[in-house]
Amino acid sequence: MIKLTSHEERFAIIEAENKELRETVSKLIKIIAKLETELAWYRTPKNSGNSSLPPSSDFSPPKRNQSLRERSDKKSGGQLGHRGYTIPIAENPDKIVPYHPCCCEICNKDLADVLSVLIEKRQVVDIPPVKPVVTEYQVYWRKCSCGHVTKSSFPDHVKAPVQYGASVETTVAYMHSRQYMPSKRMVEYFENIMGLHLSEGSIYNFIKRFKEKALPFYEEIKERILQATCIGSDETSCKVNGKKHWFWAWQNELLTLIVHSESRGCRTIDYNFPRGLPNAILVSDRLAAQLQTTAKDHQICTVHIQRELEFFRQLYECKWAIDFTKLLKDANKLKKDMTPSQYLLPNERRNELETKLKQLLCQQLPAQNQKALTLQKQLNKIPEYILCFLHHEDVPSHNNGSEKAIRNVKIKQKVSGQFKTEAGANAFAIIRSIIDTAIKSGKDVYKVLFTIAINKHMVNSS
Repeated sequence: MIKLTSHEERFAIIEAENKELRETVSKLIKIIAKLETELAWYRTPKNSGNSSLPPSSDFSPPKRNQSLRERSDKKSGGQLGHRGYTIPIAENPDKIVPYHPCCCEICNKDLADVLSVLIEKRQVVDIPPVKPVVTEYQVYWRKCSCGHVTKSSFPDHVKAPVQYGASVETTVAYMHSRQYMPSKRMVEYFENIMGLHLSEGSIYNFIKRFKEKALPFYEEIKERILQATCIGSDETSCKVNGKKHWFWAWQNELLTLIVHSESRGCRTIDYNFPRGLPNAILVSDRLAAQLQTTAKDHQICTVHIQRELEFFRQLYECKWAIDFTKLLKDANKLKKDMTPSQYLLPNERRNELETKLKQLLCQQLPAQNQKALTLQKQLNKIPEYILCFLHHEDVPSHNNGSEKAIRNVKIKQKVSGQFKTEAGANAFAIIRSIIDTAIKSGKDVYKVLFTIAINKHMVNSS
């Protein structure tokens, strides 16, 4: 016979089953929430429009009209007053080719003895075939009436029976660090265009020798960076003989210093600037090593923050991100409106923005907005570094100059591949620093490099 359970026993069984179901539902809710969060990441992927990822890493292009750049009232193309350029007519052409009519078009009469009248001229600008110029230096001896024999000597720069001159060395350095050309293509260029038979080994030796000549100028740039009042800094990875290394850049409107290092940490900064940058306000991203650098003050890149806020807006539809973005935009507008004297005086608009910043950093965010919470916590540690640019006229709100300076390393790597040796990476850092500094000073890059190749001191560009 089947024994029936009592009412209390049935109730206990149902209660146990209910408890078990509630626990299961609770676990499933957490799993669903986690999966929804992960799915949101797939629906809103990070790209160059909402993060610091480079455009080359975009799996799919950002949606249109997602740029942080605001629309201006200017039309596309050249602006009113823009100075155009056309090839100028040469007053004294190197070669003139006259075309005289030889006979009459109607009666076919010979016109050779008839005076020609010039009615129009056109010019073609071209490059003649390049041919190397070989200069031979000869030394002699002469015997004096007293019997002594006096010998002449070769110039200091002529050290071998046959050697290449300063222009060849300059062109190799220029092609290597300005045009990012790999050694094999340089061999081809010199062979086919210049008529010179250079080996890859010769090119490596040229770069090594040029680097040694450039070191004093490089150290001069470093010293001037140390004395500057505002410096931007950034870093990027690179491949050196298959290993991950780093390039660092410190720059301002007049100077660029690029350094190769095995480390992304503080030891790179300590090695190059043992005392830090005590005279400068350092503009950088939020890398710990950058923020730990000894400096007069710090300014973090607000464009980096805006990209992250844009990601949170897309991911969470986060009002906090929208409000924070508006704050940064208002701060940049105020920066454009401020006159030099206003940086030294109390400013009501600046005070309002700083008060609003404090409120945003203290605002309670939804627990599910984990990434936004993480950013808020990070910024709460360095609130004074966000609007520092509103207190100093020469301090920008972004780190675009440093990103531009360090981008040359990526271009070199994309065009030429990895650096085969640390010496090659160091040579690129040194030569590129001089090139970028020359460009900022409005100097002819090739002439500056040639000056170094012939070992004369560059004119101070400050």
